[in-house]
Amino acid sequence: ILLDKDGKRKHTRPTFSGQQIFALEKTFEQTKYLAGPERARLAYSLGMTESQVKVWFQNRRTKWRKKHAAEMATAKKKQDSETERLKGASENEEEDDDYNKPLDPNSDDEKINQLLKKHKPGGSGLLLHPPEGEAS
Repeated sequence: ILLDKDGKRKHTRPTFSGQQIFALEKTFEQTKYLAGPERARLAYSLGMTESQVKVWFQNRRTKWRKKHAAEMATAKKKQDSETERLKGASENEEEDDDYNKPLDPNSDDEKINQLLKKHKPGGSGLLLHPPEGEAS
């Protein structure tokens, strides 16, 4: 028993054995909450008080929630970035619709050159007809 400077009993943190922690973790995997009788049985079988088991489960649930929340946030970020990637891809597909349509031989050359510039790096475009006066 430890005493503080005023001679009062000092609270000490219990140290659980590996076997106790293993049994607590296994039980926690099966159920996150223990009812009174279950808690009493587990405490008795592990040589712990009901209060120790109760507090251990409270602390373990808090740890589990934090981990679960972090995993959910990571999954949401991943999903959001994938959604953005797909959204960007579909926007590009919409822009490419004009590019992928068959060209109308009667359309004006300027429109065709704009499409070619839009989809070529450097955007120099191609001349479909040589300027007047030049031979091909």
